[in-house]
Amino acid sequence: MADESMTSEIIEPTEIESPIEAPPVDPRDVQIAALAEEVAAARDRMLRMAAEADNVRKRLERDRAEAVLYAATNFARDLLGVADNLGRALAAVSPEVRADALAANLLAGVELTERELLNVFQRHGIRKIETIGQKFDPNLHQALFEVPTNDQPPGTVVQEMQSGFAIGDRCLRPAMVGVAKAVE
Repeated sequence: MADESMTSEIIEPTEIESPIEAPPVDPRDVQIAALAEEVAAARDRMLRMAAEADNVRKRLERDRAEAVLYAATNFARDLLGVADNLGRALAAVSPEVRADALAANLLAGVELTERELLNVFQRHGIRKIETIGQKFDPNLHQALFEVPTNDQPPGTVVQEMQSGFAIGDRCLRPAMVGVAKAVE
């Protein structure tokens, strides 16, 4: 049963309240707020400009490093023929000629020249591309022929006709190779 002694009373306001009035605005506060906003915007622009300058500096350093690395590309490409000819000359010498004392001195000089040229290549970031036993890569190898064999998986380089060279991560000259294919 409900208790009738507890009744809710509604209290009516006796006086109408007026809306709260904002305190008067000080012009100095407005000016301070505007200046603070301007400072924040200027700081943001400064940070963005500093970040952009840092990005430009890093990009220039990277471009400079690439220019140093790849500056000799055309010159190195021209010297590859010299290295090939030195290698061919040494490979063409028969054992009888190697036994001759005069020819032995000449051959020693040619071997020394070839070794020095390859050392210079290495100092300047030019390296021979490893081919034999590697998976054929059209970016590094130029296939001249296929060799039917079951000794190597298909697509494996089994013979090198001419060495390939790379400078940095770029191919200077692809290696001319023979590639394994499955025997039918």
